[in-house]
Amino acid sequence: MDFHSLIHRKRERFQQLENDIADPQLFDNRKRASDTMREHAATKDLLAQWEELETTRRQLEDNRELATAADADLAKMAQEEIPTLEKRVNDLEFAVQIALLPPDENDDRDAIVEIRAGTGGSEAAIFAADLYRMYNRYAETAGLKIEDLESSPSELGGLKETIFQISGDSVFRKLRYESGVHRVQRVPATEAQGRIHTSTATVAVLPEAEEVDFELKPEDLRIEVCRAGGPGGQGVNTTDSAVQVMYIPTGRIVRCQDGRSQQKNKEKALSILRARLLEDKQREEEAKYSATRKSQIGSGGREEKIRTYNFPQNRITDHRIGLTLYNLDRMMEGDLNEMISALQHADLEERLKELALA
Repeated sequence: MDFHSLIHRKRERFQQLENDIADPQLFDNRKRASDTMREHAATKDLLAQWEELETTRRQLEDNRELATAADADLAKMAQEEIPTLEKRVNDLEFAVQIALLPPDENDDRDAIVEIRAGTGGSEAAIFAADLYRMYNRYAETAGLKIEDLESSPSELGGLKETIFQISGDSVFRKLRYESGVHRVQRVPATEAQGRIHTSTATVAVLPEAEEVDFELKPEDLRIEVCRAGGPGGQGVNTTDSAVQVMYIPTGRIVRCQDGRSQQKNKEKALSILRARLLEDKQREEEAKYSATRKSQIGSGGREEKIRTYNFPQNRITDHRIGLTLYNLDRMMEGDLNEMISALQHADLEERLKELALA
């Protein structure tokens, strides 16, 4: 596919964005200013990647010519550099293709992640805690920030449920493919006879909704405060800090009690509620579209089994794209980059097919 005409339009658009940013009135509208700055940064990155791609392509062609030179030493040096240059060209072409696709308005958002223990009793809760730790380690290595919003611990150090926010650069774009049922196969710590058990946990990754995305009218909310219960420390359990919010039109309820501050818990609960309502709205829109499109990596639904973690074989399999890796130990320490990259490539191929058909 020839991208030169698309790049030309992007250059024209970049100049227009430069002019918009130079206008002081732009910042009178906070959302428009934010959208403009985000598009400006993305377009600037795309044009820089394109220039690097063009430069690397020329270097590759030069090396291929030099590899046939009469000077044996020069030809050998040029030949040795060709694999590295070919890989760089492929990587840059992939990055440019992603940047040229119509943007998903959620890609650059922060994410709210919900993990819940599924089938398997206490082992499922322990696995849910392991997944929580895995995403925490990933966030640390990727320079992302995590804030706990709500959690419900179980016995033996597990988690019945946990909800947390991950913020940083393009978080939802990186983690959107984690939504679904995660299955674990291993010998639980509580298993005396060494038998392998199968348990599950569900993960939902929601794009964080802003107030402009979903306006919560006071008359549509029922907010109640009460004393927090369960583990959490004396300060939490002796103050009326727990907040429960019901969205009356749909009956959705969110409860938040992790913090000591009633106001903080209210803000967290409203943030979770907005994300869930935005997810509901987007699911309705996707349902209308699903008759004509079935993504290779699946809908990302909470009910869909997406991955199996087999500890005895150090194996992890993503069932949506048929990928099996033997680095489960590293993944559980937060090394998700290879898996995320493979899922992004699969999604890109599907979107490019749709773009070609359109």
